[in-house]
Amino acid sequence: MLTIAEIVKATQGRLVNGSFGRRIKNVSIDSRTLKPGALFIAIKGDNFDGHDFIGEAVKKGAGGIIKEKNKGTAVVGPTACIEVKDTVKALGDCASLVRKKYAIPVIAITGSSGKTTAKDMIAWVLGKKFKVLSNEGTQNNHIGVPLTLLKLNPDFDMAVLEFGTNHFGEIKYLTAVARPTIGIITAIGSAHLEYFRSRENVFKEKYTLVQTLEKPKIAILNADDPMLYGQILKKTKLPFILGYGVKNKSDFFASDVRHDQQRLAFSVNLKNPLTLHTLGYHNIYNALIATAVARLFGLRYPEIASRLSSFDFPAGRLKVVEKKRARFIDDTYNANPDSLQQALSALDRCNCRGRRILVIGDMLELGKQQRFFHLQAGRDAAKICDVLITVGDLSRLAADAARLGGLDMKNIFSCANTRNARAILLHTVCVKKDDIVLVKGSRRMKMEEILK
Repeated sequence: MLTIAEIVKATQGRLVNGSFGRRIKNVSIDSRTLKPGALFIAIKGDNFDGHDFIGEAVKKGAGGIIKEKNKGTAVVGPTACIEVKDTVKALGDCASLVRKKYAIPVIAITGSSGKTTAKDMIAWVLGKKFKVLSNEGTQNNHIGVPLTLLKLNPDFDMAVLEFGTNHFGEIKYLTAVARPTIGIITAIGSAHLEYFRSRENVFKEKYTLVQTLEKPKIAILNADDPMLYGQILKKTKLPFILGYGVKNKSDFFASDVRHDQQRLAFSVNLKNPLTLHTLGYHNIYNALIATAVARLFGLRYPEIASRLSSFDFPAGRLKVVEKKRARFIDDTYNANPDSLQQALSALDRCNCRGRRILVIGDMLELGKQQRFFHLQAGRDAAKICDVLITVGDLSRLAADAARLGGLDMKNIFSCANTRNARAILLHTVCVKKDDIVLVKGSRRMKMEEILK
């Protein structure tokens, strides 16, 4: 619970209506779901401006309003109104205020791929013994992370937060708000090169998490990632760094890996067996992350194994579904060159009596290297797939590369949108019972529409 006086001080705002003593229980940026007595923060989004809904928020009984000066309607009556320079920053200020009230561990995870699954896996395993707060879905930016932290209350033992970034300085901002005590980096990959331009810059942005940790300052890094492994080898006192991996020596390592259709079995540190129900080999790394965190908080290996074996992988992430009597691998959540390689490897390992079919949409935010990565995708697809369907202008390059790579032109199709791709899949390619279809593309390509 916050007072208006605390909020004014934290946001460096000015109270223009109402009293300093009023107490606030909840914070919302959506007038449609606003609860009576809650604080409404008017934020301008891509499609709507919260300042247009201040009147509605007051009618619903908002306890307070945060708005920018000279925007929206004037607030009168008992509702408190605070004016600030920037309401998005004010949201972060309020979240930081709440975070400081609770002396709990905050585990933050970032990286070029695997963040959401790793976050969910950590929260699921820790949930065996603790009450855990975590981001819903992928609310991992300067809006989603503060909204998550604002849900903190005395019932929670800890928080597990996913940090996303596609511009310099975003991780630094999120760490200032959330004050994480444990930091995890999954990988340094090729995502968002349009903004970062090089993997070295991706590393600098992601590694900010480790550099800004609060005590006890524990970092958990992927020992199989060349850039991160270099940091593990430095063996600094603070942050205290733990490594995980399959190839390189690390504190938590997997061996004796066995893959059987939708099941992965392996051992951690030689003698602790774990099982995952997934196609994706890369989920071994996510399981190692969850294991490392769980061991820090005292969970025994049998407890960890039990939780991981029952973990339900999020939708859109190498999730096998059956439609039209064929198997579809739904990996539609997002795409970058690294996650595409992982998905193609999963497709290649599948036992398939029919055809392996890839439906791929554009991979976005790759900057000047977008042409190279799409051509590479086509070359890789030609080695694995029997049929290739592309969606979007960039993926058409993959179709050209697949043809040059030896895939029969009769089995290559390029589409402008997902509607056309679905029609080709159902009526031209005529997907059959024994086929396996992998569907993947960047978030904005809405590849999930093919599976509807």
